[in-house]
Amino acid sequence: MVRLKERFSLFFNNRWLVFVAAMWIQSFAGIGYLFGSISPIIKSSLNYNQKQIARLGVAKDLGDSVGFLAGTLSEILPLWAALLVGAVQNFIGYGWVWLIVTGRSPTLPLWVMCLLIFIGTNGETYFNTAALVSGVQNFPKSRGPVVGILKGFAGLGGAIMTQIYALIHSPDHASLIFMIAVGPAMVAIALMFIIRPVGGHRQVRPSDGFSFSLIYSICLILASYLMGVMLVQDLIDVSHTVTTIFTGILFVLLLIPVVIPISLTFSQETRVPSEEALLSESQKQDPGVSGHDQEIIFSEVEDEKPKDVDLLPALERQKRIAQLQAKLAQAAAEGAVRVKRRRTPHRGEDFTLMQALIKADFWIIFFSLLFGSGSGLTVIDNLGQMSQSLGYDNTHVFVSMISIWNFLGRVGGGYFSEIIVRDHAYPRHAAMAVAQVVMAFGHFFFAMGWPGAMYIGTLLVGLGYGAHWAIVPAAASELFGLKNFGALYNFLTIANPAGSLVFSGVIASSIYDSEAEKQAQQRHPGQWNGTSFLSSFLAVDEPLKCEGAICFFYTSLILCGLCIVASILSMILVYRTKTVYTSLYGKSRT
Repeated sequence: MVRLKERFSLFFNNRWLVFVAAMWIQSFAGIGYLFGSISPIIKSSLNYNQKQIARLGVAKDLGDSVGFLAGTLSEILPLWAALLVGAVQNFIGYGWVWLIVTGRSPTLPLWVMCLLIFIGTNGETYFNTAALVSGVQNFPKSRGPVVGILKGFAGLGGAIMTQIYALIHSPDHASLIFMIAVGPAMVAIALMFIIRPVGGHRQVRPSDGFSFSLIYSICLILASYLMGVMLVQDLIDVSHTVTTIFTGILFVLLLIPVVIPISLTFSQETRVPSEEALLSESQKQDPGVSGHDQEIIFSEVEDEKPKDVDLLPALERQKRIAQLQAKLAQAAAEGAVRVKRRRTPHRGEDFTLMQALIKADFWIIFFSLLFGSGSGLTVIDNLGQMSQSLGYDNTHVFVSMISIWNFLGRVGGGYFSEIIVRDHAYPRHAAMAVAQVVMAFGHFFFAMGWPGAMYIGTLLVGLGYGAHWAIVPAAASELFGLKNFGALYNFLTIANPAGSLVFSGVIASSIYDSEAEKQAQQRHPGQWNGTSFLSSFLAVDEPLKCEGAICFFYTSLILCGLCIVASILSMILVYRTKTVYTSLYGKSRT
């Protein structure tokens, strides 16, 4: 019985279990990516026009990206408390929207609807922050893959929840809003006590490479499976029984990764408890070193230890790490090594948010993200109207497709950017520049409106947009440190709604409604006077509908140009940070 309890404790504190649980939470955290599916029912039920839907989209983007409170709470409260706050916000915000759309609650002014969408989607920032903070802290030497996989599952959330919605088989499209309100909150509450730092830097195993390979394989299989299921359901009228089988297989694929922590817990590779004693003993040998210095020394151990140490047998690895830590502590106490205490940190060290805000590198990342991800988010928010304008009836297909490509872009962006920094010691933003050029081609296809252009554009924009959210968090942690990662990450995400506010809320919606007014005048000459910008924001007018490639032609060309500017900014950052990445990763290649 005692042995079983020990194994259960090891399993509960295994960093791979935390990682897998974070993947599950992220699988249901992609709330914002379903806006393209729920906006048509909101538009028709509340008689909104396109500009008013665009305001709701901006409110959604703000809620999805303004995570100051989530970042702050993650530093002062346990991560489970942050997850609980996010679950409550998600349930209240979208639950109330569902009540209004279904007529169970009185209709509220547009600004109140924007507030509810903001509150509901803002719950996602708590899910993201908790998952990423626990991930980068438990896997400090594998930030690219971890961030890419976690953000990838968030991007795949739209396709996963769409498949679950297909299982419900409800003729009431508003039930999707109800599922968005309940599903993510239930998953977050069920797993909130598992998501936490567990000292993952002390759980390095020779099998970690194989474990990541298994996770990547599952990601590719999952994305391919969802794509295949989506195409089958779109082309063939499948029965409810077949849909149930499809959804069951989906859940099996999501559960497979838990095999990793189970096998590690019951394998002979389990770390013996002597490591903690060795590390504690090395600290006790040097009472002249303060607790703060010990943290710095341990951080330097992670940087200074040879690469092959992690491949040694467990006991030998523990002894080597303890010896290196003891030497650094002794040297610091005698003054032979000066512990870093700079008032202004250098690149690669821990920055506070205020220290980062005065650095040019930080703002280059911000504006590159604003132009790149902002243009991608504009497509995501308007995907329903874009597909309808080109004559497609089933907008859910493109919402699911861009969710899947977004997922693969995040996983692939994390994987390939890690190859760039690990194998070549080259700045991670080189991969970002490539992704932004890919997005530029995607926007060009949208602008042309050729047959099949929706599919190609969705593919390219989805891949490029997803890569942003694997590369930027990892790069920010490398240039500005892990200590205040939550605050830094949540500030950078403001670029997303800022871009959407201008590109979608002003440019795309104005051009769309302008073209719709022209078409309405052609259909009803002399009966259409148009509406002002202010009245379209505050009032509920007759819905405008635009048809043809012209609806988003100019918008897509503008977005194409913005992506080219973003790629130039990324290459400027590559030029500025070459020496940083050489110092961070160059020694690992020798």
